[in-house]
Amino acid sequence: MTDRSTAIILQTVERAPQWVRRDLCSTDQAARTQAEETLAAMIADALNRTGEPPA
Repeated sequence: MTDRSTAIILQTVERAPQWVRRDLCSTDQAARTQAEETLAAMIADALNRTGEPPA
């Protein structure tokens, strides 16, 4: 992974909504899965917008 893609991922995680952050720590498997999928989609979108290949 390049420094650029690392920075993009970090910026995306930093702007993740509070509900995503909260649900990533949830003991409810469905809530955690939804948060993981949402964060993954946000990261993929951010990388696609900059032309970075997925890791």
